[in-house]
Amino acid sequence: MIDVVLPCLDEAAALPWVLGRMPPGYRPIVVDNGSTDDSALIAARYGALVVREPRRGFGAACHAGLLAATADVVCFMDADASLDPRQLPRVANPVDAGESDLVLGRRVDEARARSGSAWPVHARLGNAVLAWHLRRGAGVLLHDLGPMRACRRKALTDLGLADRRFGYPLEMVLRAAAAGWRIAETEVDYLPRAGRSKVTGTVRGTLRAIADMRAVLAAHRP
Repeated sequence: MIDVVLPCLDEAAALPWVLGRMPPGYRPIVVDNGSTDDSALIAARYGALVVREPRRGFGAACHAGLLAATADVVCFMDADASLDPRQLPRVANPVDAGESDLVLGRRVDEARARSGSAWPVHARLGNAVLAWHLRRGAGVLLHDLGPMRACRRKALTDLGLADRRFGYPLEMVLRAAAAGWRIAETEVDYLPRAGRSKVTGTVRGTLRAIADMRAVLAAHRP
C-alpha cells in the first residue's frame, strides 16, 4: 500500500474525479484544512481517510497528512483535479524500487495547445525562477517544483520540515538535497483544475507563495 496525501481546502467539486481515479493499492488521505463546503463529507464517502487540520497553511495540511500516513512510501498531490491520480505510479515506482529517494512530477501543460493554459504565465514564471535557484544554489537538477511527488515516509519525517505555509514543498527538496537524497523528476500531465486556484489563480496568491519560498531559500542558503 502507498499513502497519498491530498491537502484540501474547498475542493468538493474536484474530489469525486480525483478519488475516483485513485489507482489500486494507493490510499488517499484527504487533509481538510478548514473547508466550508462538503469536501470532508465527499472524501469520506469515496473511502478516503479524512484528517482535519485546523491550522491554515499548505504545509500544515501536508504535514498533518504525513503524520497520519502509515505506508512506507508516501505521495503528495493537489486535490483540485489538476493532476491525474492514475499517474501516481510514475513518481512512486522509482521510490518503491529503491532507484530514487524523492521523485517529483514535472508538469507538462497539455491544455496550452488546446483551449487555454492550465498553468498561468505568472505561476509558470515563478516556478521557473525557483527551479533555477534550486539548480544553481543546491545543485538539484529539477525544472519544476511539482506538487505530485513521492518519497519514503520515515525518511521524510526524519528531515524535520519546519515550514507550514507554501514553503513546505521547497523545504522538502532543500533538506532532501542536503541529506544526500537521490532526487529525480518525471513528466506528468498538468490539467485545467476544478474551480479557481488559491495560489496560481491570482497574481497575489502566487506572490504570497513566492514570498514564503524565498524565506525558505534564505534560511537554507549555504
